[in-house]
Amino acid sequence: MASTQDFNGKWALVTGASAGIGAALARELAAHGAKLILTARRRDRLEALAAELTASGTEVRIVVANLVDPAAALKIFDATEGEGLDVDILINNAGLGQLSAFCDSSVEQELSQVAVNCDAVVRLSRLFVPHMVRRGRGWVLVVASTASFQPIPYMATYAATKAFDRFFALGLASEVAPYGVKVTALCPGPTDSEFFDVAKAPAFKSRGVQSAPEVARLAIHALARGKRILIPNFAGRFTALLVRFLPVGLITWVMEKVLRPKPPSA
Repeated sequence: MASTQDFNGKWALVTGASAGIGAALARELAAHGAKLILTARRRDRLEALAAELTASGTEVRIVVANLVDPAAALKIFDATEGEGLDVDILINNAGLGQLSAFCDSSVEQELSQVAVNCDAVVRLSRLFVPHMVRRGRGWVLVVASTASFQPIPYMATYAATKAFDRFFALGLASEVAPYGVKVTALCPGPTDSEFFDVAKAPAFKSRGVQSAPEVARLAIHALARGKRILIPNFAGRFTALLVRFLPVGLITWVMEKVLRPKPPSA
């Protein structure tokens, strides 16, 4: 029977591992005996997490890379599978988002979200998954969001990229299941991390947040079981159910009213 014990001694690659859900996923995998490859943009944070995990007996390597760069995925692959490490667990966690009117946001910011949330997920999966298929084992976690279930005005690109992530994970899961590879789409709601500060969307944090360690714990157990999709909190599950019955136009209208930026006070 599948369990997290299957992760013991396996190499796990975690993107966006420097903070938030990514760091929590790395700690959770380490607790189940996995060896870790941590990648993100910030070397100092990666080194700090690596030191913490190494002190507890986990074998850790780091690869500094910025997934906005299309060449980053191959750099990560060359530093891992290219060096003879069999990556059996791929955690596509890195993500970008921003709360702002589309017309006020720079094109670079919008395209960076597509690059990290979509392009990098496809590139990394295409590099690592074929090796999992050939070995007859593997696990892939794609971090989507409850934002993937409906359009979100003022986060239009972000919500669209997360819908892509969810559908990509579900489609890939069906393709590779016959070869012993499990794929899970993780759809967290507001989580206690720096994401909403970076995204300039602190309003979402006031709507109730879940701790990153709790999200990570549920995600890793779901991945071990081969669960195709996980929404780790009740509010998210309720939202996903509700949008199946309400018109998309109504949902979008309400979201626009709620998220419309307030004009600066005189």
